Amino acid sequence: MMERRDFVLGLSFLLSLLGTFFLPKLPQDQLYHLFADTRSCLGVANFGDVVSNFGFLIVGALGLFHLKNLYKARKFQSLGEVSPFIIFFLSVAFVAPGSAYYHENPDNDRLFWDRLPMTVAFTSLFGAILIDRVTIFSARKLAGKLMTLLIFLGLASLVYWQQTESIGNGDLRPYILVQFYPLIALPLVCWMYPVARHTPAKYLVWMYVWYALAKTLEYFDAGGYDLLDNLISGHSLKHMAAAMAVYMVVLMLNDKRNKVLK
Repeated sequence: MMERRDFVLGLSFLLSLLGTFFLPKLPQDQLYHLFADTRSCLGVANFGDVVSNFGFLIVGALGLFHLKNLYKARKFQSLGEVSPFIIFFLSVAFVAPGSAYYHENPDNDRLFWDRLPMTVAFTSLFGAILIDRVTIFSARKLAGKLMTLLIFLGLASLVYWQQTESIGNGDLRPYILVQFYPLIALPLVCWMYPVARHTPAKYLVWMYVWYALAKTLEYFDAGGYDLLDNLISGHSLKHMAAAMAVYMVVLMLNDKRNKVLK
């Protein structure tokens, strides 16, 4: 039988889904592609925004390396428990080439490849945290299905957005739902499922802090560029702050209080 908190979580997603489609269609703002730092270096256009993505490759690879060691040390019950984290860190690593490709020549077509790995990363991490925190096997199966559904919806939302943009009727609403629902629902998950083996709340708080800083730096792209005397732009710093948010997940999984299974 489904617990009340499982019902609340499912209801929150349903209400978010319905609420999203009450919004008017939202096309991609073409001003989004205009970044502050357009300098070239070593033959690479928009050098700062391109190379600052390297941090995603580093933290993604670092996360996969630690997952391998943690799995060997029997800190996960099964491959099914660790697989969402594998998907997450793989997706983060692929953000590096995807975002670099976009920033080298920003437009809607390239933005698809920037958003693709990010979407999988958001949804898989949400699923990983949910699976870690639910204690009933049936609920864990439900959590896994929800993660799979979110990943599928994320990919579908990107294809939908790309197709609607191609006919001049762009609609970002489904993508916005898939990107922001996990961020909004995660505090609810931590409150309803307080017991965690691999996902203690303090690291998630720091992950939110770094992500909030990343979004702030993104908003003040030009302002940061001017403030730092054209040394580096706010958007380049945003990439670094977002990579630090991922690093909080690496630290979280390596917390010594995580139990080794006998």
